[in-house]
Amino acid sequence: MLKALRRAADRRRHAHGDYGWLFTPYTGNEMVAIDCKTTGPDARHAELVSLAAVRIRDERVLTSDSLDLCLARPASLAGDAIGLHGLRGIDLADGTEIEEALARFLDFVGNRPLVGWCLKLDLAVLNHYLRPLFGFDLPNAGIDVAQCYQRQLHRNHPERDVRLCLEQVAELLEMPVMRRYSALGDAVTTALIHLRLARGALLAEQRFC
Repeated sequence: MLKALRRAADRRRHAHGDYGWLFTPYTGNEMVAIDCKTTGPDARHAELVSLAAVRIRDERVLTSDSLDLCLARPASLAGDAIGLHGLRGIDLADGTEIEEALARFLDFVGNRPLVGWCLKLDLAVLNHYLRPLFGFDLPNAGIDVAQCYQRQLHRNHPERDVRLCLEQVAELLEMPVMRRYSALGDAVTTALIHLRLARGALLAEQRFC
């Protein structure tokens, strides 16, 4: 309820602003898979390290139409940060400033529905930056692929209560894992899993760890 009220207030406040169009209903045939990499698991305190998005049109993942941004080195990172989510210190030092990155992200995503693995966490991170910088939370509709997988799993195997990570689900669905631990790689993998589940993956015949 609170989320809906805040969204309605944001829509009224920004109706005639630069981003008013984000609050209009989407009528096209595209979605956008997104992924964020951060300095930690707590969205309230973690800093954004990289951000990626890739468009999905009908049943195709448009890997040639994607956004892949490394953010400028967060103040909390010391040294070269080698090994952090596959990023090198030089990547972070030459990264995009957060306000520019978010502006590019908003322009790329538009008002399309968002697809993500544990989407709530990514949205919490993004909104943590968006509200103070732009004055609103992302208003987009969203599909959480992890929740979709759990629902299909429960329908086919109600006796199982298994929580699997992105890589494990991709392996069970016999799908490639694209550049694991990179934001763009995980966004593409998430998009592929979403399409597979939407086509009705036969979870009843799968093996489980």
